[in-house]
Amino acid sequence: MPIVNIQMLQGRPEEKVKEVIRNVTDTIAETLDVPKEGVRVLVTEVPKTHWGIGGTAVSDIPGR
Repeated sequence: MPIVNIQMLQGRPEEKVKEVIRNVTDTIAETLDVPKEGVRVLVTEVPKTHWGIGGTAVSDIPGR
């Protein structure tokens, strides 16, 4: 059973997260020739205050 972990910044619409889950599931199932029911996708949304780029929290970067 393939397990895919995805970490992304919090704030995307729920429908977009669901779309990612569907698309990743389809791609993994097709690529590995496994049933979709056996694919697990875990999405972790990280608050912008908890994600750093170059030593700065994303919440403190203008335009992010």
